Formats: sequence, C-alpha cells, structure tokens
Amino acid sequence: MTRIELARKGIITDEVKKVAAFEGVSPEELSENISKGKVVITRNILRDIEPLGIGKGLRTKINANIGTSRDQSSIDEEIEKLKIAVQYGADAIMDLSTGGSLVETRRAVLKHSPVSVGTVPIYEVAVKAIEKYGSVVKMTEEDIFRVIEEHAKDGVDFITVHCGVTMKIVEMLKSNERVLPIVSRGGSILADWICYHGKENPLYEHFDRLLEISKKYDLTLSLGDGMRPGCLLDATDKYQLFELITIGKLKDIAVNEGVQCMIEGPGHLPLDHVQPNIKLQKSICKEAPFYVLGPLVTDCAMGYDHIAAAIGGALAGSAGADFLCYVTPSEHIRLPDREDVKEGVIALKIAAHAADLAKGYQSAWKRDKEMAYARRNFDWNSQISLSFDPDKVRSMRSERPPLEDEKVCSMCGEFCAIKISRRAVEDSI
Repeated sequence: MTRIELARKGIITDEVKKVAAFEGVSPEELSENISKGKVVITRNILRDIEPLGIGKGLRTKINANIGTSRDQSSIDEEIEKLKIAVQYGADAIMDLSTGGSLVETRRAVLKHSPVSVGTVPIYEVAVKAIEKYGSVVKMTEEDIFRVIEEHAKDGVDFITVHCGVTMKIVEMLKSNERVLPIVSRGGSILADWICYHGKENPLYEHFDRLLEISKKYDLTLSLGDGMRPGCLLDATDKYQLFELITIGKLKDIAVNEGVQCMIEGPGHLPLDHVQPNIKLQKSICKEAPFYVLGPLVTDCAMGYDHIAAAIGGALAGSAGADFLCYVTPSEHIRLPDREDVKEGVIALKIAAHAADLAKGYQSAWKRDKEMAYARRNFDWNSQISLSFDPDKVRSMRSERPPLEDEKVCSMCGEFCAIKISRRAVEDSI
C-alpha cells in the first residue's frame, strides 16, 4: 500500500512518526494530512534516506537544482554541487541534466545524495529522441513512459511531469497574447510534440498509466507548471490559471488513487501577485503542497536573481507555499557553478526561515531567540554557529583590524549601541 492508502486505514508508520517528531507535529495530524493529499513524504520505497515531509503544518523546505548540459557535463562537478547544496541546507535536490551521460549522472546523484532527489524525465526522453530519431518531436508515448519507469526504478523520489500542457492550452497560445509563450523546457517540448502530431499530451491523456508507475514506488508526482509566466507581463494570466485548474483536477484523481502529488507554481510575479497566487492555488488544489520557483519579483535582476527569488520566496512561504525552488545568481545567464549553488541555497534558506518565522514555527523562533541573546552577550561563537554561512562570518570577523575590546565589531567599536545601552540600563538598576 502507498502512504496515502496506509493513512486512510489509520495505520501510522514509523516513517510518519519520524517526520512528525522532526517537525514537531502529532503523528495523527500528519497522517490525516497525508491521507487528504495536503502533505507528501518524498521518498521512493527503494531509497534509504531520511524521509522529507512537505506540506501543511510543516516547515518550509527548499530544493536546489543541479545537472549537466550539452556544453558542461562533468559528473564530478555536479556531485560537488550536490554536496555544497546539502551542506548549506538544501532539503532536496533535482537533477535537471540535459547533456553527457544522463543515466550515469542520475545514478551518481542518487548514490551520493542523503536527501530526496527529483528529476524531469521528459528531458531524457528529448535527448534520446534526438539521438535516435534526429528530432525531439519524434519521441513516442512509449519512450516517455519507459523513461519515467526507469527513473522510478533507479530510486528517484519525485518527478516533475507537465500534465497540464494540453491541446486546448496550446491552441489558446496561438493567439499570441503572451510575451513569452512557454519558458518551461518540459512544457515547450510537449507543446512542440502536440503541434507536430496533432495529438493530446500523453501525460494528460494517459494519466492513469502515470499513476500505475507511481504507485509501484510510492513516487511523488510534482505536477509541473509548463505555463508558468516567464516575465511579469504574463503573470497570473489565463494560460497560467487554465493549467492550474487542469492540474488541480489531476491532483484530485491522483490522491483518490493513493498517489502523492505536489503542485508547481510560478515563476515570475510582481510582488503584489505573490500572496493572491498562493491563496488561489491552495483553494483550487485543496491545500495540496505548493512548490514554487522563487517566485522572481522582477525580470531585471540578472546576476542577482537569487535575491529577487528570495524576496518572492519569503512572501510566498509566509502566505502558505510549502517548497521553494532555489534560483542562483546565474539564472538566465549560464549553468550555475559551485559558488552559484551556494549563494542560491543560502538565499532561499533565508527566505524559508523568514517564512517559518511568519508562520509561527517554534523551531524557527528558537534559532532567532538564541541569536538575539548571543548578540546581547557578545557571544561570537554562538552568533557564528547560528548564521546561515558560518565560514563566511568567521572569515569576515577574522579579517577586521585588531580592537581594544574584542567583544565589539569594527563598525561601531567603542560606540557599540548594545554595549552602551546595557551599561546604561544595568548601571541604573
């Protein structure tokens, strides 16, 4: 039985108890939310990793994307990125490889990752179609489902599937009302296939087949946002909403069949669209876990898109988003390197933490309380350990000039506000 089926029978597994203990919630509440599709635990039955809970009542999680391209395809480099991402707090990793040996890369990532691993199988289908047929559009329905099953057999914990890119929505796009028709790679590949064959998206038409594969491995489906807006001008338009309604219906079908689902969301959104988008998704999709890319709150942050994403991510998380996909400084420019991965993870980790503070999670508030008292007491070791990048803080502190009073920093020195105010207040007591 799948997790949803077990939960519906009132069976609380050791896995559920472990996630509940980690999150500080009751196993009974967690099990009920799993049964209703409001929480997922992203762990393939073939994987021996700590279970990751995502959804209602749980901490905001973050994902880090890694993966090769045709121009850069070093497996060793991607494993180093994986290690950096996990070191700085990524809760999950997605292998988005499109170049080199895709199977070997995926298996290496699965072997080395201590956290949940996701993939987008249509990328591999497309690469193999070019190799075998000379064109992406000549891939077959069997090719698609065969690769999906291979990913599941390898132990992948969750997969992005663009089931909502339907013939109807592709036809709607021909009106040219969008500035950027499709910015999702997976979505564009399937739209191209639909137009070439004049047939429905196999992932939509044969959704039952996708569910059969998922049930075998308790694979979590991340219903992809192939129509996510790629610029602010396209935000919250009819194409995005049409797809959201479609995948919301598919999510209901999946949960009824005992298959876990997350819903993917935008994308590029102006700041005032972020909270309404989260509320809309939670309403349409009946509180299913929401997985957002950023969202990016401006199109003009090239080189600093991790900051734009952190701003959007903090607001999205505080409004109820459950899973934030990181964005690196190299977004829209090139494949991220190790430093980009680190910067992206830390930026979104801060966003997730800020969201958890707004949601009132005690584990988040405990950390900030400890930091406040560490600052009060000039406890630099504790301040460093509580930061999101201890090595950077330690290095920055060691680089400042010698001070007469080692308790303070080199910005305020003898005019340290904390030192002065504590002396004034405590001397007057």
